[in-house]
Amino acid sequence: MIVRQIYADNPLRNFHYLIACPETRDALVIDPLDVTRCLEAADDLNLNITKILNTHEHWDHIGGNEEMRQKTGAKVYAHHGAAEKIGSVDVGLKAGDVIEIGATVMLRVLDTPGHTMSHVCLLSETEQPALFCGDTLFNAGAGNCHNGGDPDDLYETFSRQLDVLPDHTRIYPGHDYIINNLEFTLDREPGNDAAHNMLEKLRGQNPHEAYITTMADERRVNSFFRLENREIIRKLKSENTEISEIPDPREIFKALRALRNHW
Repeated sequence: MIVRQIYADNPLRNFHYLIACPETRDALVIDPLDVTRCLEAADDLNLNITKILNTHEHWDHIGGNEEMRQKTGAKVYAHHGAAEKIGSVDVGLKAGDVIEIGATVMLRVLDTPGHTMSHVCLLSETEQPALFCGDTLFNAGAGNCHNGGDPDDLYETFSRQLDVLPDHTRIYPGHDYIINNLEFTLDREPGNDAAHNMLEKLRGQNPHEAYITTMADERRVNSFFRLENREIIRKLKSENTEISEIPDPREIFKALRALRNHW
């Protein structure tokens, strides 16, 4: 499986992805807002874009659809619940569907509500799994919920679908927010040496050559997977009198997400 991460170099710090079959050179492009960069990358790799995948309906993930369709003839795939908002969706996706690319690549669809209620992630059926997660999971962070989402649903997505993925799963998010997210982790958990070391390593990195985390990394540095960490809980309780005496993971997740909204 060929994977090319494409940094849009825009104020929102979008990432796009080309996923391709090395035998047929057929490719799927994810959330191609910057069509020119995506086409240039496809040309550089000698790829033929046949499919467009929108992880969700927000404008910065669907804004390039029409131009990409016109220039490639590719079909649009998206969550069936987002099809009306996106428009011109050829294939509506549900949990468990499989997207085939060329002769060798298979991507399994995860229905991952939270950031929006009609969001999909793609999980590769490869020896080292790869998760293309849009705005659900970010490197060291979690998507917000204030443009059509719900933090309870995001917690369910994290706890039931993401936190069960193998440690060696590679994480490919929709935006480059890793520095701010690591700084948030250290604000919540100052004693997290793994987050400190990663921040020192990546501060000032070239986002065109971004570090790719794994689920093992995320479990070490992402507060939203560290919901039973004593330091995180103790600090939240010291700042928020509404936190229960013995809070459960859902309560901690929602408190972290609410805090991150204004941090």
